[in-house]
Amino acid sequence: MSKDARHAFCNNVALPDPMEKAHRMADPRVPLFFAAILALAGCASEPMPLASPFREPREASPSECRARADSNRPQFIVGYGSLMEDESRKRTAPRAGPAHPVDLAGFERGWFERGSATGFSTTYLGVRPDSRARLNAVVYAVEPEEIGATDARESSYCRSAVLPASIAVLDPGFALPDNAQLWIYVTDPRRVAPPDARYPIVQSYVDVFLSGCLEQEERFHVSDFARRCIETTTGWSEHWVNDRIYPRRPFVHQPRAGAIDRLLSSTVPGEFDSIRLEAGATAAPR
Repeated sequence: MSKDARHAFCNNVALPDPMEKAHRMADPRVPLFFAAILALAGCASEPMPLASPFREPREASPSECRARADSNRPQFIVGYGSLMEDESRKRTAPRAGPAHPVDLAGFERGWFERGSATGFSTTYLGVRPDSRARLNAVVYAVEPEEIGATDARESSYCRSAVLPASIAVLDPGFALPDNAQLWIYVTDPRRVAPPDARYPIVQSYVDVFLSGCLEQEERFHVSDFARRCIETTTGWSEHWVNDRIYPRRPFVHQPRAGAIDRLLSSTVPGEFDSIRLEAGATAAPR
């Protein structure tokens, strides 16, 4: 039986008609009964569409959200989370230029970037386009090859172009080149989800984020820059875990812990009061 004939037969639900079709297509020497059995058996080999099972959101492929950078133009990255902190940023782009504080229009920052389902995970900061939103961030120059290194670091995000007109530089001693090409790492819509008990906000990540905000505030004397980092971030949640190494004496490993906690307690007091200690946390040695 041809593929088209089999397809037509198998999609005909009225019993007498497919039996009649089978009779016409069968060898005349084969009884009608056996011809029908052979025709019905052919239906078993027809590929049937299967519903796709749920899968963990995958990393976006380069072809989907990694536009080619123009090597003839100065390259800049807009950092809004861990990339705001000097130490964290330099681990990925050691030759990156200094970071400068900026105000960015057209993007929402929030706790909605879901981490991997493998092992213990968390909810990270992400951004998504929103014409009504604004956030504060940093912008810094990178070499073209450092774009690739940052892509690898932010592999679950999509690198998206930023229009220079959407950026207001808050450092009076710095101006973006007219031909600058700017990028920001936006959350893949397939990974958007709020924090929950399995994917909480973790304090160690909050510390990196707000340390970077405090660095900018102190270095460039931008009033309330760190507080605005909190205020222009959506999704603060009761699902928040204190995973600092020594949460009762955090300054041993996080010298800015006191300043960070004061900012959080005064800006998002309800969520801050709901933070729970990670199981197994210990006090620092004396």
